[in-house]
Amino acid sequence: MDIDISSLEAKVERVVAFCDELRAENHALRERLADLEHEKELLAARMTTARERLETVMDKLPAE
Repeated sequence: MDIDISSLEAKVERVVAFCDELRAENHALRERLADLEHEKELLAARMTTARERLETVMDKLPAE
């Protein structure tokens, strides 16, 4: 009986440790995702600015 309880206790401890690892990994991935989404927004804004500047330059070019 003691062996069964000890075995079960060890298994539960492993499951709890695994859950803690998954929770930490999930947190890190959520932070990484937020960082990448922010970077994507910045790059989209830079692309919009570059496109607007290019369109302004093209409008100033003489027609052929």
